[in-house]
Amino acid sequence: MMKIAKTAFVGWKVLVVEDDPDNLDVAFRILSHYGAEIVMATNGKEGLAVLKTFKPDFIISDLSMPVMDGWGFCYELQQDRATADIPIFALTAHAMLGDRERAIAAGFTNYLTKPLTPANFAQQLVVILTAIPAFQDRADNFMTKA
Repeated sequence: MMKIAKTAFVGWKVLVVEDDPDNLDVAFRILSHYGAEIVMATNGKEGLAVLKTFKPDFIISDLSMPVMDGWGFCYELQQDRATADIPIFALTAHAMLGDRERAIAAGFTNYLTKPLTPANFAQQLVVILTAIPAFQDRADNFMTKA
């Protein structure tokens, strides 16, 4: 298991869209622990409202939410030039064969699985962020130099 630097996400802005309070809390605690600035929304409609005043480096969105689900939220992001380039990661407990491919085909950049735990969440995030060419220059900050 890789050792993630305590300052891995210092300077990063993240929008987390999730309707489950426990998952929101875990995401907030973990991302904050590593130094990220986080804004939270409980559904896609709230997420779109947040994006009018907050430009995140990436978005983590649950797929199953009331009001506007993650699929609709992702679609709306793609339709707006101001948000179409923001990487968005699907977050779901429904990790069935083919779900990752379906999410990517729908416009998600990648896929994170629940449950969110300190042991796996930051690890999953670092792996998918380092695969994004635009973030290569920031990838060195993820790991400790020990």
